[in-house]
Amino acid sequence: MSMPNEQHTDAYLSRIGARRPDRPDAASLAVLQFSHMLRVPFENLDIHRGVPIVLDLESIIDKVVYRKRGGYCYELNSAFASLLATFGYRVHFVSARVAHADGAYGAEFDHMALIAYAEDVAGPLLVDVGFGDAFTMPIPIAEDREQADRDRMVRLVRDGPRWIYQEDRRDGWQAQYSFTTVPRPLADFADRNEWQQTSPDSHFTSQTICSLLTGEGRITLSGDRLITTVAGVRNERQLGADEVEALLRDRFGIQFPPDQGADALRSVSAPRQPQQRQNG
Repeated sequence: MSMPNEQHTDAYLSRIGARRPDRPDAASLAVLQFSHMLRVPFENLDIHRGVPIVLDLESIIDKVVYRKRGGYCYELNSAFASLLATFGYRVHFVSARVAHADGAYGAEFDHMALIAYAEDVAGPLLVDVGFGDAFTMPIPIAEDREQADRDRMVRLVRDGPRWIYQEDRRDGWQAQYSFTTVPRPLADFADRNEWQQTSPDSHFTSQTICSLLTGEGRITLSGDRLITTVAGVRNERQLGADEVEALLRDRFGIQFPPDQGADALRSVSAPRQPQQRQNG
């Protein structure tokens, strides 16, 4: 899972605006996770551009680090895991089932999260840079532990062999996803990755999304709508195609090759039916 060479590692750190940690401790892990989420967007634009997402680490690193793109969970968390491994963190992939509004959970491998171990913490930590508007700091995998994370509280609740990640945004605890700590190879996520980008039942095929954490909250491009959240206050407005192109470039750092830009932006800015959730 390690990065191919030091050049890639230095380029990755530059991409997220972070320095090389002195040791693989919990504080450095928290800085790396937060920095990643501030600089690398959660986005599914390739799905709507007709560009296949392949679970190949070399291709993912090229996309995220060198082409300065984002991605969704399988891409972002596999890339981040490879970075952590180079610094001495023990880290592995885990399968998560995403919670639905009706209380049910999605299929296994619906989401990829990470379990990491820091040298100064006795137990495992839940780490995730690929679930959109979710927690920004590692969460100890332990019961009866609540922690503040920006405008919400977060915690893990045990349910037999599984753990449930929950949030309270001043409206009560709500389940976000359920996972086990069983290590999974990247290949185990391949079938669900294919489903996410091709099935009409996947929310990724019916709605474009590009979202990034900011120092004040979050900025999101959802179809042709710009959604900004500052200190928990949400504002929304509709954009034209030219505004979408400028927003992707100026706020998300995303520019498509000139011969692909028109088709890409047409799919991004086309009005679509709103979806219940944009995490993944």
